[in-house]
Formats: sequence, structure tokens, C-alpha cells
Amino acid sequence: MRKKKTPNPLNEARWLRFKANRRGFWSLWIFMTLFVLSLFAEIIANDKPLLVEYESQWYYPIINQYAETEFGGEFETEADYTDPYVIELIEEQGYIIWPLIRFSYDTINFNISGSVPSAPDSVNWLGTDDKGRDVLARIIYGFRISVLFGFVLTIVSSVIGVAVGATQGYYGGWLDLFGQRFIEVWSGMPTLFLLIILSSFVEPNFWWLLGIMVAFSWMSLVGIVRAEFLRCRNFDYVRAAQAMGVSDKRIMLRHMLPNAMVASLTMMPFILSGSVTTLTSLDFLGFGLPAGSPSLGELLAQGKSNLQAPWLGFSAFFVLSVMLTLLVFVGEAVRDAFDPHHQGR
Repeated sequence: MRKKKTPNPLNEARWLRFKANRRGFWSLWIFMTLFVLSLFAEIIANDKPLLVEYESQWYYPIINQYAETEFGGEFETEADYTDPYVIELIEEQGYIIWPLIRFSYDTINFNISGSVPSAPDSVNWLGTDDKGRDVLARIIYGFRISVLFGFVLTIVSSVIGVAVGATQGYYGGWLDLFGQRFIEVWSGMPTLFLLIILSSFVEPNFWWLLGIMVAFSWMSLVGIVRAEFLRCRNFDYVRAAQAMGVSDKRIMLRHMLPNAMVASLTMMPFILSGSVTTLTSLDFLGFGLPAGSPSLGELLAQGKSNLQAPWLGFSAFFVLSVMLTLLVFVGEAVRDAFDPHHQGR
């Protein structure tokens, strides 16, 4: 009979301290709920129907492409579900189930009576931008891209930073000396200027920006992990493991890394918020994602260029403010959870 694994009292105490910070605890739930909903952006906001029932057959436009002729039309090309003629053809022999928002991030509303950007109404709940695209749909897609970019950048840069800091702190000597000098030189490189220069002959995209940002953001955890490894490498249990012939890799991973991860985990929510802010700033300046991509920074830039349409700037500002505030509250709760001297109420 397999013995039941008992929970770690230390982890239980940390979880209780995290829950004691009600502001951070509920911020985590709100942020994760918004993020999970944004993962289903194609179901929430799309210019294609979720389901189409036509002549007793089911069609799934958000997954498959169907020609207009399949619904009694004249063209062999993919059906344009925003066309009133196609909608009328389908509804004569069936019905359509639409998403909550009938616009995607790149859908242009050609039925706007006035000029663009148009004010919020019953069709475009947060109005449209200067190209006639729905603002709410672009916010949902832009929120997803920003958070995914921040998550990937945080994880990759943290892995590299922890590995470099652990290597420097454990071995020390000339490796640590040259590593520190390299970090001092590399951290002084003007990141924004390099991005401006590279964007002049390379079209930026998600992975290109991620690679450039990883190259300059991995240093955020090096100092913390290096200091922890320098402190721990002279402890008795580390020296005992070395005397017993335990490999350096095993000592670093099993005996020293858990101590360093405490400080690293408390920094990760703040690194995530910084990553989101960096992408937003680059998009605002025009050196971020390709033109047309859903972006909160690009929406802020439109608000700056169209002061007569305050809903553009207010919408992007509100989303960014809520997102960053939630991340800061979560970071504070994580910091309290790993601080044994903090007494939660």
C-alpha cells in the first residue's frame, strides 16, 4: 500500500500568508479570470458565427472555411458573414449563432454612419478606432498578446538569469569576475536605440521582439541568485555533499536552488508587469508589433493622435491600469507569503 504523501508545512504556511493578503489573493483570481477569458477571444469577439444551421446541416465557420455557394450564394470564395446578403441567405433556410461581440480585432465596420473614430453605441460598445475597427475587440485580443508576451518573456529571462547567477555564485573566482564585468557592459547598452536601428531593416514581430527583449532582460535575477549562491556555497551541508562526491549539478539543483528560488519567485510578478509595460511602450512608439496587430500601446497612440475621441485613450488607460494594479497586488502578496517575518491578518 502506497504511503500517502504529507503536505509540506512550510508551503502550507506560505499559502496561508498569501491568502491572508486579501487584496493580492482576489487580484490573482481576477487577473487569471480575465486572462483565461482572453484565451477564448475568437469565441467572444469574432466576425464569423460560432455555429450555422443551414438546411438541417451544421457548419462551424470559426474553425472551417465555407464558400458562399454552400449557402446558396454565387461566389466560390469564402462567405463574408458580415454581408447582409449572406446573412439573409442563411436565415432563409436556417439560423446563425453569433459571438457576444460580432467583430474581430481587424474587422472594419463599414456601416458607420458618421466619421471614424466613431463614438460608443449599441453596436460598437467602446466605439471604433480611426480605421473603423471595434475597440473592445482589439482590447480583448491586445490584452491576450500583452499577457502572453509578458509570461513568455518572464519565464525565459528568469530561467537564463537564474542559471547565470547560480553558475557565477557557485564557482566564483575568475568566472564570477568576468561574468560581472560582462553584465555591467551589457546592461549599459541602449536597448531602445538598438530596437530603433534594427527595426529600420527588420520587420518586428512577436518572436523577434521577444528575442531582443530576452537578450537584455535576463539580468534582472542574476544579482539575487548570485548572492544567494555565494552565501550558501560555504554552508556545512554543501561542503558535506561535496566531500561525499555529489556532483556540482545535483548540489546546485537539489540543495542550493530552492533557497535562491524564494527571492526569485517574489520578483517574478514585478518582472511580468515590467514586460507588459515594455511591450506597450514599444507599440506606443511604433517599434513594437507589426501594423494592424491588436495592441494596447497602439490604441494609446491612437488616443494621443485623436484627442477628439477620448474613448480611445481612456479605454486603453483603464485596461493597462487595472492589469498592472492587479499584478502589483499579486506581487506584494507573493512577497508577504515568502517572508517568514510577515504576520498576515
